[in-house]
Amino acid sequence: MAKYDLLVAGEINPDLILTDPNLEPKFGQVEVLVENATLTVGSSSVIFACGAARLGLKVAFLGVVGDDMFGRFMLEAMEDKGIDISSVIIDPDQGTGFTVILNKVKDRGMITYMGAINALAPDQVSNKLLSQTRHLHIASYFLQTKLRPGVLDVFSRAKVLGVTSSLDTNWDPENEWVGLDEILPVTDVFLPNEAEGEALTGKHNPEEIVTVLSAKAGRVAMKMGADGAIAKQGGQLIRLPAPHVGIVDTVGAGDSFDAGFIYGYLHEWSLEESLKLGIACGSLSTLGPGGTSAQPTLKEAQAYMEKIYQED
Repeated sequence: MAKYDLLVAGEINPDLILTDPNLEPKFGQVEVLVENATLTVGSSSVIFACGAARLGLKVAFLGVVGDDMFGRFMLEAMEDKGIDISSVIIDPDQGTGFTVILNKVKDRGMITYMGAINALAPDQVSNKLLSQTRHLHIASYFLQTKLRPGVLDVFSRAKVLGVTSSLDTNWDPENEWVGLDEILPVTDVFLPNEAEGEALTGKHNPEEIVTVLSAKAGRVAMKMGADGAIAKQGGQLIRLPAPHVGIVDTVGAGDSFDAGFIYGYLHEWSLEESLKLGIACGSLSTLGPGGTSAQPTLKEAQAYMEKIYQED
């Protein structure tokens, strides 16, 4: 029996979230005041890992941080969330990356200092570590420039070891979107959002996007924000709406969706039930500041699923 349900190989960085509905940065030494500021757990990979652990999965994390205040903040927070951080690499020659999020509630901008965000190397995802887990998740594919050339090899090695895999690329800052044609055929679950799906396929209709992507990856679940989500596997296509919620901020909502969907996948839930859990987790996560403060337990998410998708 595997030691972990889930191994996340990814970036580690905190978020400094500056929130104000009227936030507009100005240069020329103009001081702009905001309603709220929060230093919180950041990075797509860590927020996903926290959401999965909150749902009850046994989660291990592999990544790189500096020997500094931000690195210690993240490791303490991850351990508090129940994540095994024993494989995290502390590199005194690196600075821990961080992101400043300019949050206007319904929209946001992000400014990132890379630091050690892109420091994880493919050979550090060892077969020994892979053999201890049931599933491997990689996020921020385009930011992890050192890991990126080896993702195909890592996923292929995982498959040989009987470990399933999932991928959430997040946005490509260079807008090139290369390398995925080779990786998706060895990816069990692909988790883009709608903008990423459009960029990857050139399609604008959600059904067409997931149809193109699912011909390459095993199972595709695409996040569409306020419009819900859509999933496809083989000949089955499921599209579900999202509930209307009183959004505090949307940071990490997609990562919380991923955690819910992967929980369903690992427990052999149907495509529809996995999608419902993903939407519930993503929606509930928007009710608190930052990406992790409002992530639900499995019981809370299931109760919310029943509430929003109750049969007529």
